[in-house]
Amino acid sequence: MSGRGADRILELVEWLARQERARSLVDVVDALSLPKSSALMLLRTLVEKGYVSRGSSGLYQLQRLPGEAGADKYAWGTIVRKITPLIQQGVDLTGESGFIGVFDSEMRVKYLNKILPAREIRYDRDITVSRDAFQVTSGQVLLAELSGADLEKYFSEIGLGGLANRKEVENKLKEVKECGYAVNLKGTVEGAAGVAAPIFDKYGNCLAAMNIAGPHDRVEKKKKLIIEVVTDLAEKASSSLVLRRSDV
Repeated sequence: MSGRGADRILELVEWLARQERARSLVDVVDALSLPKSSALMLLRTLVEKGYVSRGSSGLYQLQRLPGEAGADKYAWGTIVRKITPLIQQGVDLTGESGFIGVFDSEMRVKYLNKILPAREIRYDRDITVSRDAFQVTSGQVLLAELSGADLEKYFSEIGLGGLANRKEVENKLKEVKECGYAVNLKGTVEGAAGVAAPIFDKYGNCLAAMNIAGPHDRVEKKKKLIIEVVTDLAEKASSSLVLRRSDV
């Protein structure tokens, strides 16, 4: 592929990553000022490689970005790119570790990234391992934002595995929803604690959770600060995911 061809396909991937609905060939042509034949060739290449899907209506939608394991509901690479600088701010302001948490296909929490503070004693979470959603702050935030029907589906199909009482979990999720954040001073990893807040798209859908976590004693002492930082940065993250008029 020529240098110009490589530039064009990268521009197309970046543009598709900003779209919150499927787009037509005409949309691509207009947005990127491409010849129709060139746009179609680029789209076909991305479909063949599994980065883009073409629906029965002929519309195209990004499925994954380079480096992502496979198709997913959202372009997580875009979310990571936009939100990571804010996570870094949270780490700098609190001195604790920062993470972006999302649901995986089994409604467990997977972490898209982690940023560690520049200190010797810190919480270095293994982000290759998914966690039971109800046990971690990121998962509690994601569960709290589910519709009543989806939450009931979670309880009936996923369940708590006998690890918690449903009523207690429901009460916790109600509290999280009302507060707009989750605090867990007794994490699944002994001695760890954290705070998480939801990140929304322009339609009010909760896409991810911003999480700051660290050793229990430090998080407990700085709880107020961490809550303020996490909720403020999560709100800024949500704003960063809203499309500008020029992106449409």
